[in-house]
Amino acid sequence: MTMRFDGRVAIVTGAGGGLGREHALALAKRGAKVVVNDLGGARDGSGGSATAAESVVAEILAAGGEAMANAASVTDYAAVEAMVATAMAKWGRVDILVNNAGVLRDKTFAKMELDDFRFVMDVHLMGAVHCTKAVWDIMRDANYGRIVMTTSSSGLYGNFGQSNYGAAKMALVGLMQTLSIEGAKNDIRVNCLAPTAHTRMTEDLGARLPLELLGPDTVTPGLLHLVSEDAPSRCILTAGAGGFERAYVTLTQGIRAVGEDAPEQVAARFAEISDRTGEIVPEMGAAQGMIELTKAQQALA
Repeated sequence: MTMRFDGRVAIVTGAGGGLGREHALALAKRGAKVVVNDLGGARDGSGGSATAAESVVAEILAAGGEAMANAASVTDYAAVEAMVATAMAKWGRVDILVNNAGVLRDKTFAKMELDDFRFVMDVHLMGAVHCTKAVWDIMRDANYGRIVMTTSSSGLYGNFGQSNYGAAKMALVGLMQTLSIEGAKNDIRVNCLAPTAHTRMTEDLGARLPLELLGPDTVTPGLLHLVSEDAPSRCILTAGAGGFERAYVTLTQGIRAVGEDAPEQVAARFAEISDRTGEIVPEMGAAQGMIELTKAQQALA
């Protein structure tokens, strides 16, 4: 069956270009009404203009879709609330939120100013928090919601010169993990998308990547699934060049070490602690404590 979004209202942040634009166009093409949000600033977050968002809206309208432009900064909670209120006034609902807005201020940690670290955290993490908070009660009242956080392999696995970006992107995974639990009873499904795509955010990697294979359009099919009626929840989907994979945060079975020589035991048996045989994907954070208490109880039995 063709995946459709007729009657759904979606907010896509950072949708003036790159991945966000592709997401917004695809959602509109499949029937969604779309709020195209983009501050219209430079890659480092400076400046701002509604032109980028308006251009995407013009594309959607020309294709027969419905959309509105919004140039709010996701770092401004009052402006985000106003954006959501405008969507509610016009269309009466918000079903989908794609947290895609982002900036880069790359430097090695030794050379990075704290203001640059804080700003990247504010845009990626607090921007997603602001947008999600603004729609959360709407989705709870409707007993329906689909939210995607845009994470990154830089957060999941690290990347040189991106301590601020990586920290923000991994924080979004933690946010998704908890919100997926809290939203379950109201059918609010929360997921992460980790894209590999050629956009202005990755243009400096040019010579190292086969750019012709990395169009944003190769990522968007994964996004559409994550916001569909049949979406999973609590998934980290990675996507790029037409490839789709799933990343997990796992927990090994480990060992139990107690006593005066416990540090030495940990050191001597670190390979055993690291052994991935029998590793699990915990349902929630309490699983770690349960595994550890089980070891202790078994040792004392």
